[in-house]
This record gives sequence, structure tokens and C-alpha cells, in this order.
Amino acid sequence: MPAFDPTVETSLPIRSDADLAWVRQQVRQSAAGLGFGLVQQTKLVTAASELARNTLVHGGGGHVDVMPLPPGMARGLRLSFVDRGPGIRDVELAMTDGYTSGGGLGLGLSGAKRLVDEFEIDTEPGRGTTVTVIAGTTGVPAARPGA
Repeated sequence: MPAFDPTVETSLPIRSDADLAWVRQQVRQSAAGLGFGLVQQTKLVTAASELARNTLVHGGGGHVDVMPLPPGMARGLRLSFVDRGPGIRDVELAMTDGYTSGGGLGLGLSGAKRLVDEFEIDTEPGRGTTVTVIAGTTGVPAARPGA
């Protein structure tokens, strides 16, 4: 795969478990490149991992658009996870802690929402789902290498 530039918008495929690992790696690299601290990186990568897995497992695959926030806004990232799967029939129920459509713990969507600054779901049964999250840096600089 090509080198990843955290300052450029890119789209990453989500078609396999290997793609999930690639998405996690690229989101972490992008967040670090934009000055996210280690805790911020971990929270964003955790949310991205859950949303990417949902895209693959429940949406049948898709992609994530990784976009730095535009100049004039706080430093941060916008991630949009897009699939053309069956959609979410009841978003309110799906966002409830403990709800699971599979064998998981039921903390996926609601847990991801708690880890980011902004969270939006656009879905319709039979049309697919787009989940967009935004996470910004808090102004605490990332640790310097060798510090």
C-alpha cells in the first residue's frame, strides 16, 4: 500500500479483516501527524476500529473517507464510514448501550460515539449507512520522539 499523508483526504477500502488493520494503522498515523496526543489517538482508533468492523460485518463492506478538518477549524479529523448494506432499521435502539444485532457486547455505536467529539448516522433500510465522526486535538501536543 502507498505511504499515507495525514494532511490529504483519502478513501480506504473496507472489504476484509486485513483492511480493518490497515484502517486502524492509517487513522493512528493521520491523528499522530496532526498532533493528537496518545490518549486522543487511542480513542479515535478505537472508535474507527468499531465503525470499520460494523461497515464490514453489518454493511457487507464499504470504505472510510479520512479527511483532515479544513483550515480555520480546530486541528482534527473527519472519518466517514460508508456502506451500501441493509441499513439500520431503528437507530435509537442501535445506539442503546447493551443492544447488539450479533454476539457482541452491545457497546459498538454508543461506545464509538462517546470516544469522539461529533457523531452522525445517516441510514435508511435498504440504502446503507454512513457514520461520520469528528475528533479534534485538545491543544495538548503529542509527545516528541526521544522526549
